[in-house]
Amino acid sequence: MQDFAGILDNEVLLLALVACLIAQATKLVIELIVNHKVNFRVLVETGGMPSSHSALVTALATGVGMVDGWSSTQFAIATIVAFVVMYDSQGVRQAAGKQAKILNQIMDEFFTGDHHFNEDRLKELLGHTPVQVIAGSLLGVVVCVIGKWWLGGSWRSVFAQIAGVH
Repeated sequence: MQDFAGILDNEVLLLALVACLIAQATKLVIELIVNHKVNFRVLVETGGMPSSHSALVTALATGVGMVDGWSSTQFAIATIVAFVVMYDSQGVRQAAGKQAKILNQIMDEFFTGDHHFNEDRLKELLGHTPVQVIAGSLLGVVVCVIGKWWLGGSWRSVFAQIAGVH
């Protein structure tokens, strides 16, 4: 059985997680700039700029491509998973958020006055806009490329990996 600490040697996994963490930290900075206050809730909420899910899966796919090759089965799997995650975060979850907004509006209109409704309002910001998904994707690729260079390689070797020349 492999040593659990060996997970820390997996550069692709670590770079994907770093891309996700940078995206989440960026949301905190954007919240500070836009609303002039620190709101740590943005670190655990869904939605927002940039998409941390997109950053995670694109960094993963980029890392797999650089390590295992762009024509590898592993890269194909990582890429398909990335597209599914990004489609879901932009399409399905955003549609669910729009439905939540409409349901909240209905509840507000029907239950005015002394009526009491025991449920909390539905969360309306569930998904991402296309721009947020693209920004997260670009962040993931950039973090992976810079991370591979920083973890042990010249720019020439990193670009050779990207180009598929070994």
